[in-house]
Amino acid sequence: MGSGFSVLLPVYDGDSPEFLERSFDSVTVDQTRPPSEVVIVQDGPVRPELTRMLARLVDRSDVPVVLVEIPVNGGLARALDLGLERCSHEIVARQDADDISVPERFAVQVPIVEGGADVVGSAIEEFVVEGDGGLVRVPPVGHEEIERYARFRSPFNHPSVVYRRSAVRAVGGYEELPLMEDYWLFARMIHAGAWAENVVEPLVLYRVGAGAYARRGGTRLLQSEVELQRRMWRAGMTSFWSFSRNVAVRGVYRVTPEPVRRRAYRAAVRRDAEREAHTDQHTDQPGTTDAGQD
Repeated sequence: MGSGFSVLLPVYDGDSPEFLERSFDSVTVDQTRPPSEVVIVQDGPVRPELTRMLARLVDRSDVPVVLVEIPVNGGLARALDLGLERCSHEIVARQDADDISVPERFAVQVPIVEGGADVVGSAIEEFVVEGDGGLVRVPPVGHEEIERYARFRSPFNHPSVVYRRSAVRAVGGYEELPLMEDYWLFARMIHAGAWAENVVEPLVLYRVGAGAYARRGGTRLLQSEVELQRRMWRAGMTSFWSFSRNVAVRGVYRVTPEPVRRRAYRAAVRRDAEREAHTDQHTDQPGTTDAGQD
């Protein structure tokens, strides 16, 4: 039997009680390899319906649940850091309150971390109504490819990651950077030498709503984007040329009208999927290099 692991699941007042219940079940009773505990972080006061759902989940769960209640909403970075402090295990899996993990998720990812990786993500499949399917966001595969990719875009789908708590703590944990705290964490981990892997199969169903594309743009996200690129450059993760290029290209994307941004995003997701499909075909041929190499 493998080692125990924790699931870290943040909740705030904007979450749906019904979606939370489905998300919780997907990482507990539905898993072929269930976790040893679920740490739920309640980030600030929540409305009565959500309070009742949290109490219900704690009461009926066969998997131990630790409920961490933060009196004032402080944002995702702080909630995740406080939750990590309460996790009892070295291996921690992230889960969002409106997403769904497929039953084999932990049986696939946790052994990779047990085998030596520090952080492991996966592809995610977008959906509006469960069962309908949608775009599959395929991440780069292989440590070297992930390391290269991280200089330009986040190499992980945050809701899909499983990581070592010690590797997160070694770089200072999550740091405040609205809407981009995950990318900044992963960039620091990889720069510090953490071993990174991704699974090409979609192990998380990622719920998208009417505001999904709007959240990928706007002034606030543009400011975070510029600050992220500045931090990466100053930390020696990117060159000044890369800093300038990233600010220009990604900055323009953040301020383009939503319909244009939607088309650009969908095109990029399809390109990533085609890239990995081509890589898989290439690596299946005798004598070719692995997926992490050019």
